[in-house]
Amino acid sequence: MNRILAICGKELRLYFLTPTSYFAFAIYVLMSSFMFYVDFVTYQPSVIDYRLILGDMLFMLLIVVPILTMRLVSEEFRQGTDELLLTSPASVTEVVLGKYLASLGVLLMLLLCNLVYPAIMSLFGTLDMLTLWLSVLAVFLMGAAMMAIGLFASSLSQHQMVSAVAGFVLLLMFWLTGTLVSQNESLAQWIGPFSLPDRISNLTKGVINGPDVIFYVTLALLFVVLSIQVIERKRWR
Repeated sequence: MNRILAICGKELRLYFLTPTSYFAFAIYVLMSSFMFYVDFVTYQPSVIDYRLILGDMLFMLLIVVPILTMRLVSEEFRQGTDELLLTSPASVTEVVLGKYLASLGVLLMLLLCNLVYPAIMSLFGTLDMLTLWLSVLAVFLMGAAMMAIGLFASSLSQHQMVSAVAGFVLLLMFWLTGTLVSQNESLAQWIGPFSLPDRISNLTKGVINGPDVIFYVTLALLFVVLSIQVIERKRWR
């Protein structure tokens, strides 16, 4: 566990030393602030409900997650430090878990940025706190799954841009699943449940639905395990 935390701490420090991370945060904050202004200020009458802006926030994750995760593993391959990392006392599992925990730390920072908007809303009316916190939980669970997918994409190539594009394509596939099969009932029955944004609807309504939580946790675990397998395979080449 100490090795995992050490790797996590190192990756978090690298996030603050990488211009790309600041660029991703800047995009996220500027675009989400603009969308908040459009949805809450210019749209009248204003609705005191965090869910009003939730869809825009989730869409921004689709853009920034590939940017934030593209360097996690690919940078090691590009700089040639993967050999040192893979021959260190830490196992591949510990390395991947440490990097994944660091990505979750960055995700929490993004969520903290999001909490500014409900704080502003509360100045103009009363917020449903149960719905608010369950919506935040929904965003975290969905974001955790997206970070795992981005981590997996980063393990596929030594080129960061290739990893970012691969991560975006994978996320887009999960994102559009519900929309693409909406016209086909047989496909919707089998593929529809894998839609990333559709799974948060119950939590945003204030209802904790076990299968939805399990879906995000399982999806995150699946792609973390796939990342471990990809790196292990490269290790023994």
